[in-house]
Amino acid sequence: MRRRSLLLAVPAGLLTLAGCGDDDKPDKAKSKDSPSPSNSTPPKAKIVDGPVPAVTKGTKFGEKPTVAKGSGKPSTDLAVKTLIAGKGATVAKGDYLQAHYLGQIWDTAKVFDNSYDRKAPTIFPIGVGQVIPGWDQALVGKKIDSRVELAIPPELGYGKQGNKQAGIKGTDTLVFVVDIVNTFSTKSSAKGKEVAQENKDLPKVGTNTDGKAPTIDVPKTDAPKRVASAYVIEGDGDEVKESDTLLCQYKGVLWADGKQFDSSYKSGQLAQFSLAQVIPGWREGLKGKKVGSRVLVVVPPKDGYANKPPQGSSIKKDSTLVFSVDILAKM
Repeated sequence: MRRRSLLLAVPAGLLTLAGCGDDDKPDKAKSKDSPSPSNSTPPKAKIVDGPVPAVTKGTKFGEKPTVAKGSGKPSTDLAVKTLIAGKGATVAKGDYLQAHYLGQIWDTAKVFDNSYDRKAPTIFPIGVGQVIPGWDQALVGKKIDSRVELAIPPELGYGKQGNKQAGIKGTDTLVFVVDIVNTFSTKSSAKGKEVAQENKDLPKVGTNTDGKAPTIDVPKTDAPKRVASAYVIEGDGDEVKESDTLLCQYKGVLWADGKQFDSSYKSGQLAQFSLAQVIPGWREGLKGKKVGSRVLVVVPPKDGYANKPPQGSSIKKDSTLVFSVDILAKM
């Protein structure tokens, strides 16, 4: 896929190798205790409304829950109970789901993983086999701002092999409380306030937020010799750090003729990458910008590909590159 080679990014689907946690990044080992899938093909579950253990403390959305030990034998079906019904957008198959969660074992109430202590929700593709089947089948169709509790039988969790590192046996039913924070798809765009684009020497970027690629109009002037970046739409999220992994929409054109050479909109897939692994111009241009923003980034040759453009691309040697980047979330 061209997007990966051009941005030196790592393929999407981090959770195929392990999963949730603040080490959920392409260049790091993954959390041992996360809801990653087993190798077997999952059965289609019958979904029932309980039983699930009671949440005894932290009952509000976004609070770290305390969950009682399971009582009696758990259901052999997938138990799904909506504790708080949200009114936001509906989670669709193939979306990137952003969620806080806590996972424990039914019989012992032993907590084996939670995102609340890490102070950041996790993000993962949902409904496409990147997490355990119980998550895929239970969370698609739920709404943003919902709190959902799951009791997942072994065959919809880690299977007969369990997860030894996490202390999960092949016979364990798993209990999760999941707070659905947000969801992202190929229709996602920046959210924030438009910023006046007054520098006539820089390209002008469209401000549409309908999920379609924005226009990029390159001026008939000399390209800048240094990386230039500016808000087109300023979001209100956290500032991006060099160590962050981002989920983005983007479009890239050549300064020389304005022709597009790469685009997540065209590929139909959101871009997921670590700033440590992309061209220097992206790292410099996006560092310090806020999540939720659309950013113009102009990358001179020395901070892009210089005289070694990606093989098979329309980028020529010593090309200045122009990008529009929607920073949807930090992974």
